[in-house]
Amino acid sequence: MKAEEYIDTLAAAGRALAVAAAEAGPDAEVPTCPGWRVRDLLRHTSMVHRWATDLVAHAHTTYQPDGGETSLDGDELLTHFREGHAGLVAALRAAPESLECWTFLPAPSPLAFWARRQAHETTVHRADAESALAAGPGPVEPTVAVDGIDELLFRFHGRDRSRVRTAEPRTLRVRATDTGDVWTVRLSATEPPRTERGTANRTERGAATGPADAELVGAADRLYLVLWNRLPVDAVTLTGDEELARVWRETSGITWS
Repeated sequence: MKAEEYIDTLAAAGRALAVAAAEAGPDAEVPTCPGWRVRDLLRHTSMVHRWATDLVAHAHTTYQPDGGETSLDGDELLTHFREGHAGLVAALRAAPESLECWTFLPAPSPLAFWARRQAHETTVHRADAESALAAGPGPVEPTVAVDGIDELLFRFHGRDRSRVRTAEPRTLRVRATDTGDVWTVRLSATEPPRTERGTANRTERGAATGPADAELVGAADRLYLVLWNRLPVDAVTLTGDEELARVWRETSGITWS
């Protein structure tokens, strides 16, 4: 995906998040984030949006702390969220391709990093807001979902700080039925997950073939939300060792501190 595609995704996801939050109401529970209500989700996401905006708009080349969460509530909080989201979209659209600023994951450029990260940050939190509604999280465009699985597996869980570990070497395969994309995630006790990528018709480093201890199979968007722990595992098809699914759910949560 190109930076402008990420920014378009961010724009649409933020609007959908606000619609779902308004429909659910600030006091509604957010099932995908135990202990949170919609107001907590809006406060958190708005804080993240404003933090990213500051880094991009002012081209900070070192880490800057966030400004903290607002205490606003109700309609004022929803307006605050919408304004912060619009400000982030505008800052990313205005940023030059040569932007230099602080980032925390490998990327082709700082602009590509922040556009991608905030697109997925907001898409996942859009699913959180929708989980407060009876219909639950809606679909994610397949290209966005595949890219988000890449970011999660290669970037977040490619770092030493990933907590996903297994006592013995194990292999988890993730197979998207609608796009043909396949990820093979190799787990161990001593290293972070090592992911290989292939397709149903073309393998890269054997990613789509060979034995696996467990396999998650489903549409790309359902896999995206399952791997981000926004849908239960039974939203897709699990074959093989159910213990790997439990390990993933209990240890794959992203921490920022």
